[in-house]
Amino acid sequence: MTVRDTVTEEPSFVSTAVRRQSETEREQVVETRSTEVRWRSGARELLVVALLYAGYSVGRLLADDDLAAASDRAAQILHVERLVGLDLEWAWSTWLASHHVLAVAASYWYSVGHYTVTPAVLLWLWWSRSSAYSKERWTLVLASAIGLVVYVALPVAPPRLMGYVDVLATTATAGWWTEHASAPAGLGHLTNELAAMPSLHVGWAVWAGLAVWRLSRRPVVRLLAVAHPVVTSVVVVATANHWLLDVVAGAMLVLVVDAAVSVWRDRRARRPEAHEALEAAGGR
Repeated sequence: MTVRDTVTEEPSFVSTAVRRQSETEREQVVETRSTEVRWRSGARELLVVALLYAGYSVGRLLADDDLAAASDRAAQILHVERLVGLDLEWAWSTWLASHHVLAVAASYWYSVGHYTVTPAVLLWLWWSRSSAYSKERWTLVLASAIGLVVYVALPVAPPRLMGYVDVLATTATAGWWTEHASAPAGLGHLTNELAAMPSLHVGWAVWAGLAVWRLSRRPVVRLLAVAHPVVTSVVVVATANHWLLDVVAGAMLVLVVDAAVSVWRDRRARRPEAHEALEAAGGR
């Protein structure tokens, strides 16, 4: 070894340290880019949820406000329920109205749970179950869109507009706000109340429960996943906001759309080119 070689040769521990530093820097860059992509994706999905809610509200506004026609359809639903012995709305709503504490609890569940549990499940799916997020989100969006089309085309009056006890109205002094029981003066025109069939309250609850049941293995969480749509179904009927057949229709709508979306995605996954395009788009 010459003197020149001795002078210019880099010690091995120095080159190792340089390599490690370079690898660390590359990992930091990758992590930073991944975080940026995740936040951009999150912002996009938040926009989707906002549009879903806006569509839900606008769709209800566009529905025909002909109470007579909507009441006729409600009477037809009630007639079918009586034929099969499922006209439970009067008994449930009068019983609930006579139990004030339960009536208040049911009113809070009806007015708050619909708009909190669904976004919470969407956020959980996006953050912790990203592989399933796209499919579950599309199920929710499509089912909601179909429900809104029915609202616009065939509005149906809820039981509370057919002479049944309006439990939300009787408990409105408990401190919560609803679109029909305690809306501030001048805001009554911002919603259409003839949107009973199908029950998207129940539909969204079934969607949330089904998604959590599939993707969680914790017994307590799965129990809550089952309880949420069951309690919601009882609440919407007992508060006289939906007919029992509205509940069945809302649940069936989500289950059918869920099955259809699953079949559609399975077929796309079997096509190599479509599958690659889906992966390139992040499954979303």
